[in-house]
Amino acid sequence: MGAGKTTIGKALSQELQMDVVDTDQKIEEKQEKAIRNIFAEEGEMAFREYESEMLRALPVHNVIITTGGGIIERAENRKWMKENGTVVYLYCDPHVIAERLREDTTRPLFQKKDIDAFVTKFESRRAYYEEAHIHIDTTNKSVKQIMNELKEKINV
Repeated sequence: MGAGKTTIGKALSQELQMDVVDTDQKIEEKQEKAIRNIFAEEGEMAFREYESEMLRALPVHNVIITTGGGIIERAENRKWMKENGTVVYLYCDPHVIAERLREDTTRPLFQKKDIDAFVTKFESRRAYYEEAHIHIDTTNKSVKQIMNELKEKINV
C-alpha cells in the first residue's frame, strides 16, 4: 500500500510494451463499487475473497499484474503468484507511506489518525512480502531510479 505498485506497474508496462492489470481496479469493475464501499458494506473477508478470485481469473503470460498490499495475507495467493509469475516486492518505509497516504480516502485500511496502527499492519505483512522473488526499496527514489533497478533485476 503506497509503495508505488500501480505507478511502477504502469511504467514497466510502457517500457516492456505489455498490458498491465490492476486487481483492485478489476474488482471495482466487477462488483460495481469502490473498494472502500466493499469494505464498508461487505467487510474485509468478502473483499479478500473477491481478490483471490480475481487473481486466478487474470492472464498469466505477457502481463504485469499489480495488486493491493493485502493480497499476500492468504497463503494460497502467495503460492499462486510465485508459481505463475515473478513476484516483485516494492518496499517503502512505512512512515513515508503514511505521509503519502494521509489524505487518500480510497485506502480502507489506512488509519489517518493512527499511524502506529498502520505501521503495525505493515510490519505484520512484511514477512509475506519478503517471500517475493525480487525486492526493491522505493523509499525516496524516483520512478526512473526504481525502473532502472527493476529492469536490471528482471534482466531486460
